Amino acid sequence: MSIKFGDALREFRRAIGMSQRELADRAGLDFSYISKMENNRIPPPAADTIVLICKILNIGSEELLSLTGKIPSKMRSDVIANKNAFRFLQEAQEMKLSDDEWSKLSLSLKKIRKHK
Repeated sequence: MSIKFGDALREFRRAIGMSQRELADRAGLDFSYISKMENNRIPPPAADTIVLICKILNIGSEELLSLTGKIPSKMRSDVIANKNAFRFLQEAQEMKLSDDEWSKLSLSLKKIRKHK
């Protein structure tokens, strides 16, 4: 059974000793909204809100975004605006890459950029 968004959010928040109220205040959200998310009573928020929450919790946004199937608006617009980026993702999808292969691909991209 996979972990739910709200359960993961609660674990990450508690791991750094932050209260729901503090997270809500720092994110500009209502305390009850955080509570409802953590109790899985409402669906996860928009991707951009998840990215903000991850920054506050000092975790990579992929940690929570991967549980939702959502993509931040900037990333989505960058991919849509660039036909080569779109083609790259299509090819990667067709290859059905494993998590390990995605990780290796990411490292390869960083090495390519570093050598420029």
